[in-house]
Amino acid sequence: MSAAVAPEPTIQIQELRFRYRGGEFALSIPELRVEPRERVAVIGPSGSGKTTLLHLVAGIALPDAGRIRTAGADVESLDDGARRAFRVRRVGLVFQEFELLDYLSVLENVLIPYRMHPALRLDGEVRERAHDLAAQVGIADKLSRLPGALSHGERQRVAVCRALVTHPDVVLADEPTGNLDPANRDRVLDILLDCVSKTQATLLTVTHDRSVLARFDRVLDFAALQAGGPSTP
Repeated sequence: MSAAVAPEPTIQIQELRFRYRGGEFALSIPELRVEPRERVAVIGPSGSGKTTLLHLVAGIALPDAGRIRTAGADVESLDDGARRAFRVRRVGLVFQEFELLDYLSVLENVLIPYRMHPALRLDGEVRERAHDLAAQVGIADKLSRLPGALSHGERQRVAVCRALVTHPDVVLADEPTGNLDPANRDRVLDILLDCVSKTQATLLTVTHDRSVLARFDRVLDFAALQAGGPSTP
């Protein structure tokens, strides 16, 4: 009997090099593997490049050298249109600055991925899922409001709903609980972890909140990651 073949990592980085044009910032990651359904947190000081790492994994930014494979796609080899389609269909993003459109309602912001690519079909089931997510994070009564009428914490919860509504293969979250009080932090983290568990998605999140680290399968120290060292137990 042949041996079972190990599943491919959901995120795999090899010999990554990145530098912003005209700037001094440089990022170097020898290797990173995130396995299917793994829930991984990345910790490190502000300005160290953690957000840039998420952007590279999603194909928002492109490396100067190295390989980035996300959900079966070599994202650095895709053209701009293919990367955009890949993100819409396969990746859920929670941005640190929310990236909500001020002229759209909360519900319309949650459903934006379905307006961005024909591969995603907006139907009654999707709308029901958006309403359910909003109820779970406590913003069901605010779906008709514009983002400008929301608090920072409420906007954060809208961003989480938008990231989860497509049932993505990979969720990349940049400080997803950073603007929340303890009660809403726990609620949003519960929803985030529960949703990725139900859909068997992989979660990679950046956080400064050490109080949430025990909820993750693995914690990566960003300085050690750049040096090629082991993750934090």
